[in-house]
Amino acid sequence: MESRVLSRATNFASIPHLRKLTRESNTPCFVSTRTIGVVGQGGNLVWGRQLRPALLLESFQVMRKDVLKPCLAAAEGSDSAGGEKIAPVGFFDKYPAILTGFFFFMWYFLNVIFNILNKKIYNYFPYPYFVSVVHLGVGVVYCLVSWAVGLPKRAPIDSNLLKLLIPVAVCHALGHVSSNVSFAAVAVSFTHTIKALEPFFNAAASQFILGQSIPIGLWLSLAPVVLGVAMASLTELSFNWTGFISAMISNISFTYRSIYSKKAMTDMDSTNIYAYISIIALIVCIPPALIVEGPQLIKHGFNDAITKVGLVKFVSDLFWVGMFYHLYNQLATNTLERVAPLTHAVGNVLKRVFVIGFSIVVFGKYLFSSAN
Repeated sequence: MESRVLSRATNFASIPHLRKLTRESNTPCFVSTRTIGVVGQGGNLVWGRQLRPALLLESFQVMRKDVLKPCLAAAEGSDSAGGEKIAPVGFFDKYPAILTGFFFFMWYFLNVIFNILNKKIYNYFPYPYFVSVVHLGVGVVYCLVSWAVGLPKRAPIDSNLLKLLIPVAVCHALGHVSSNVSFAAVAVSFTHTIKALEPFFNAAASQFILGQSIPIGLWLSLAPVVLGVAMASLTELSFNWTGFISAMISNISFTYRSIYSKKAMTDMDSTNIYAYISIIALIVCIPPALIVEGPQLIKHGFNDAITKVGLVKFVSDLFWVGMFYHLYNQLATNTLERVAPLTHAVGNVLKRVFVIGFSIVVFGKYLFSSAN
């Protein structure tokens, strides 16, 4: 009888402590189950039958430890279920706009260097089809070496993704070759002026092909760009139809490239996507280069360039222009992964302002003359 009374007293005395623990614990905890009344592995005692106060107190202390341990672990940043620590949030994860701005800046910077070096090459080697192949060829070699060392690790490609990337690569090849044909035919400034229409083509493709609703305010904001390009075309001294049409084809091609690239980014990171695009685009560009410029290159193209600048400088210029072309396009693809296609196109317009401005500083009056 005394044992039964004491057990009930101990039981009721423990209830406030349990309630206090429940109120003070804000973190969900998992209490490990343990049968009350285990006597040195000797057997189980049933609740309400001769429960000894010492045994009940011992069980409560064990239970209290089991309650507190997960709570303390959770307070220290550990997962009570798996024991894994929560990774701290990085600076760029907390402020993604800063990383996006860095991509834009590097894209502009590398593009400026590419355009300056590309212009210098066309002054003594005006073969845009072959130069386009060199641009892509150097980039493909860079990608293969990067895959070989595992930076980045090559992502596997299947038939479904290949079907998505082939249109992107064809548009990339067509836009790249037509841009270089325009650079070789007219002034660099005029080509960049025509290519400033890319946001207009991007908005038109988004509206009429993708079915996206483009606000009327956006169309009105593009109207000054269209009028400005029209006025520049009418007053351009180096105007010719080859340069103008090639620049327009480049606009349309790069618009479709941006749209198709955004669709293909669902299954693969942008770095691997551009690597595969470069390989496919190189295969597309080689046959036209051989057909259009092959005989002229063999006859006098290479010899004239080597005579003017020397073999070492000629090869070095082609290598570095290809490297900067690949790097700036890689940064452009990484930027497209983080923004919408139309935002990317608007960024392309601002990029052309940087290119024209820095080119004026480097070339002066020669900037506005034909590359031929």
